[in-house]
Amino acid sequence: MSRAPIGPVDSSRVPRFAGPATFARLPRLDEVGTADVAVVGVPFDSGVSYRPGARFGPSAVREASRLLRPYHPGLDVSPFERVQVADAGDIAANPFDIGEAIESIEAAASGIEARLVTIGGDHTIALPLLRAVARRHGPVALLHFDAHLDTWDTYFGAEYTHGTPFRRAVEEGVLDTEALSHVGIRGPLYGPRDLEEDRRLGFGVVTAADVLRRGVDEVIDALRQRIGDRPLYVSVDIDVLDPAHAPGTGTPEAGGLTSRELLEILRGLAGCRLVGADVVEVAPAYDHAEITSVAASHVAYDLVSLLALQEKE
Repeated sequence: MSRAPIGPVDSSRVPRFAGPATFARLPRLDEVGTADVAVVGVPFDSGVSYRPGARFGPSAVREASRLLRPYHPGLDVSPFERVQVADAGDIAANPFDIGEAIESIEAAASGIEARLVTIGGDHTIALPLLRAVARRHGPVALLHFDAHLDTWDTYFGAEYTHGTPFRRAVEEGVLDTEALSHVGIRGPLYGPRDLEEDRRLGFGVVTAADVLRRGVDEVIDALRQRIGDRPLYVSVDIDVLDPAHAPGTGTPEAGGLTSRELLEILRGLAGCRLVGADVVEVAPAYDHAEITSVAASHVAYDLVSLLALQEKE
C-alpha cells in the first residue's frame, strides 16, 4: 500500500515567514525519496540578450510561494494531497559555457523520475528540458506563453540563447509541429520575415490583442483544438504579462496579458496531457514588492495543480 503524500509545512504551527523556502513550503525530494511531481530550479541566465538577473529567479519564486495554500478552488483540487509533490532543489549549470550548461540541464532533468515544473532561469533552459521530455514521450505539443517568438536563428552568431530555443527544438525534432502555439505575442519585430519564418516552423500565434478581443474562453477552445490529445509541454516566459503585472523581467514589452488572463487560460487546460512545464525569466532585481515573483509562484502552482489532476486519472 502506498503511503499518503507528505504535504507542506502547517502554517498554523509554523508561520509562513519562518523556515526554509522550498516551493510552497513542500518537502525536499531527498526527504520523501520519490515524487509524482517535482519543482526544480535552474538558476541560469547566460543566454539573455538584454537585462541579466534571472539566475536569481528560482530563489525569488520560492520565497514568494510561501503564501500559497493547499487547496486550489479554481481547479477544485488539493494537489499536495492528491499526489506527492516535492522541491527537487536546483540544477547547477555552468554560467560561463552555454553548451555545457544545456547538456547538464538535460542530463539532470532526465534523471529526475517525476513530472517537472521548472523555475528559471532564462528561456535558454527550455531546449534541454524539451529534449528530456521528448526522450520519454516522443515529440510533444508546445504551448508557449511569451511576449516574444523565441524562434530566431542566432544572436551575434550564437545558436543557443534565450531567443532561439524553439527553433532549435523544431530542428531537433523534439516538438510536434502540428501542435505548436504562441500566446501573448506583441511588440516590435525585426521585420515581417520573423513572422514568416515562425509560421514555416509550424507555430500558430495568439497575440495579446487577440486575447483581449476574443476573450479567454474562445482562446482556450482554439488552443485545446490545436493540442488535441498529444502530450503537452507548457513554457511560460513571465514577460507574457504586462509590465504592470510583471516588471521584474529581462525584456519587458507593453500591452501584455494580465495575471488573471494567464491563470484562467492555464486552468482551461484541465484534462490535457501535460507532461512538463517551465516558468522562466523572473529577474527579481527589477521587481517591486515581489509583484513578478508572486505572479510566477501562482503560475507554477497552477501548473503543479494541472499535473496533480491528471496523475490519478
